[in-house]
Amino acid sequence: MSFILFSGIFCSNAQNQVIPLWNKIPDEIKAPDYKEKPELKDGKMQSTSQVSVPTLSIFIPKESKPNQTAVVICPGGGYSHLAFDKEGAKVAEWFNSIGIAAFVLKYRLPTDLTMKNKNVGPLQDAQEAIRYVRQNAAKWNIDPKKIGILGFSAGGHLAATASTHYDDKVYESAYKVSARPDFSLLIYPVISMENEITHKGSQTNLLGNNPSQDLIDSFSNEKKVTAQTPPAFLIHTTDDTVVMPENSINYYLALKKNGVTAELHLYEKGGHGFGLGVNDTSKFWTRDCIEWLKVNGYN
Repeated sequence: MSFILFSGIFCSNAQNQVIPLWNKIPDEIKAPDYKEKPELKDGKMQSTSQVSVPTLSIFIPKESKPNQTAVVICPGGGYSHLAFDKEGAKVAEWFNSIGIAAFVLKYRLPTDLTMKNKNVGPLQDAQEAIRYVRQNAAKWNIDPKKIGILGFSAGGHLAATASTHYDDKVYESAYKVSARPDFSLLIYPVISMENEITHKGSQTNLLGNNPSQDLIDSFSNEKKVTAQTPPAFLIHTTDDTVVMPENSINYYLALKKNGVTAELHLYEKGGHGFGLGVNDTSKFWTRDCIEWLKVNGYN
């Protein structure tokens, strides 16, 4: 009996295991002095910066059901840090509470110090995370056709990039499965790199100080939507002064124009960076998200 109890405890702790994303990080530049800087509170990582070794934190619902949905979560932070707890672990726990498996991606933050091409470093990690979950779907009773990506703010830019650049060959993958997410959940996302509406910090960190128009166009995801782009659920607030709501609006319009299923919620109040929602109208986005997932057969 004690063995069964012990193994049960072991299983519940093993749910939230953290694994390295790569055996060998693509296009890596070794920089021994460049160290990750996590910020802890009560032993839990709240946020982290200078990420050069990406990981996946795995959250599996306690009651696993067959053919379940999975979501790869990309925390935000302007491509300079990751709001790992508020826009990562807490969100994964919420997904588990509604029966969805979640994988928090601690992606590399773009810098010339640790990667040969900082524009694609985060995308390499996002593609590999999707492939990893799809390759190992059977292990967690995940339906390989129900793997989505969620991103907040700059993590929303990465999620939208993964949704529009999934066929870009930015590294050699060991997996023979697709990197295309089946759906995307974009929460106050940076979508565009166009100067008029982008989040300047995200643009500078990802593309550099004076990016060419070609580079801006390439990473302005509203310009990269096709009929094959995954369906999207988008959230923004009208009073967001950090990332303009036009980012979500333009992506939604591009999806609509290409005949892709999409739902956009523009809340009146809530500002930016509200995570799972705290005050004002934005606190209802999780409820609306659950409805969207149900309607589309993902929950």
